[in-house]
Amino acid sequence: MALTAAGGSAGFPMTISSLQLGVGCIYGIFLWLAPDAREKPTVTLDDIIKMLPVAFCFMGAHTASVFALSAGAVSFGQIVKSAEPAFAAVLSQFVYKKKISRAKWLCLPIVIGGVILASVKELDFAVSALVSACIANLFAAFKGNENKKLMDTEGLKDRMGSVGNQFALTAILGFLMSVPVAMFKEGSKMGEFMSLWKTSPALSINLIASGLWFYGYNELATMTLKKTNAVTQSVANTAKRVIVIVGVAIVLGESLDPIKMLGCGIGIGGVFLYSIIDGLLEKKE
Repeated sequence: MALTAAGGSAGFPMTISSLQLGVGCIYGIFLWLAPDAREKPTVTLDDIIKMLPVAFCFMGAHTASVFALSAGAVSFGQIVKSAEPAFAAVLSQFVYKKKISRAKWLCLPIVIGGVILASVKELDFAVSALVSACIANLFAAFKGNENKKLMDTEGLKDRMGSVGNQFALTAILGFLMSVPVAMFKEGSKMGEFMSLWKTSPALSINLIASGLWFYGYNELATMTLKKTNAVTQSVANTAKRVIVIVGVAIVLGESLDPIKMLGCGIGIGGVFLYSIIDGLLEKKE
């Protein structure tokens, strides 16, 4: 909604993307300053340098996703983004050498197919949205694997203090990286953006709300990653897209036709199957 209020892809997608990260950073810093909320991390400069690849991928994934959603229909963006588990699986298997079972590989088309089915009747193809969403998938896949490496780094995880602190530092670094990108792309129009901010509650309110929701969701996703792996987190992320499709339909008053509901059911069912398939096969053996 903030993107629409700001003119879509021709408006301020990079500025909105950066400010969403900034809103989350303010919340993360508040948790460090508030009494008894969250203990501050005790990281070193070397630790920060190790976090830069994760922060860059985090920024890249978010920026490319926002641009994809501004350039095409929400449903089309969700379709392309639903392929994220495939990107994560390929990177985990062939770059990070983390084996994924054949059964789990076979579950990925079910998850991705469910999202496609839920969105197919609203497909609005846009090349720029396709390219941006694929770039976002690549960044997200690298981010998940690099994040997992940080969590397994001895000493660093102790100095972080918690997964929440790790994500907060990632968000702050990602925001700082996003500012030059936004200024380079849209800095010349910043006066126009400020005027729009002052006069359009649809922009300001939705930007703040989406920034807080984005931060909360990604902190939870980072906690999920700690207990699982990059591919499982991407699969859960794809299940979220089913909920987004239904939620957008409800908010915008769109019809929830049988095809859309069937696709949602297949997508969620595929995620559930992915999570239990290895255990089922082990019991059978």
